[in-house]
Amino acid sequence: TIVELPLDHEIFMRELFVPILAVGKVKGMDQAIAESNRAEYGLTAGIFTAKEEEIEKYFDQIESGVCYANRPTGATTGAWPGVQSFCGWKGSGSTGKGGCGPYYVTQFMREQSRTIME
Repeated sequence: TIVELPLDHEIFMRELFVPILAVGKVKGMDQAIAESNRAEYGLTAGIFTAKEEEIEKYFDQIESGVCYANRPTGATTGAWPGVQSFCGWKGSGSTGKGGCGPYYVTQFMREQSRTIME
């Protein structure tokens, strides 16, 4: 059930790890981006559009660590391990290091030189 809620309602402002999709009515792309960026969290975000210029504007202005355009499955959640890092912005991330990306494993490695002289 979709219920009309004001855009400042808690459900739009929190980072909920539950299967809920919050849908808010806005007047256009600029307001949609502004409302999304108003939240203190920025883990994932997604957009559906056929307009290339809207995708470019969205990616340039959205404050989120993992961003998608026109991804029909899991439009705003998940990442492709080994290909796309998974890290949030703002309150969704503290290190700036993305998990699961191509450089992820090296964060857990230690360098060591060994020399044995006989």
